[in-house]
Amino acid sequence: MNIVQSLRAVAFIGAASLLSAQGSGIHRTILQDKPLSIPGHKAVVARVEIDPGASAGRHTHPGEEISYILDGQADIIIEGRPTLHVKAGDSFIVPAHTIHDAHNTGTVPMHLVGVYVIEDGKPLATPAK
Repeated sequence: MNIVQSLRAVAFIGAASLLSAQGSGIHRTILQDKPLSIPGHKAVVARVEIDPGASAGRHTHPGEEISYILDGQADIIIEGRPTLHVKAGDSFIVPAHTIHDAHNTGTVPMHLVGVYVIEDGKPLATPAK
């Protein structure tokens, strides 16, 4: 393993730890973490599950989040915007560095696929203050 691979592994473990600590009742699985053709950026693809009544916790990303709801329903709260009520088949985009949260408003787990286009070397998510 070379130094770049080692650094990526450390960053991946750190991002996974941070994401799992955001809120109880949320489960994220990183599916891909790959460099993009945009210099200094990468794409992270994750499968996210939020338990009924649970929330992701207020947080930000160092780039855009583009998500698609697979099943279930939730309220997506993006600071400075009206709450989005989403269900299976809906999608949403969260601008870079914007505080947001997701609350499962249903009685079953909500699943989504999130694509994050972020700067290399930055954590995938940071809890909001």
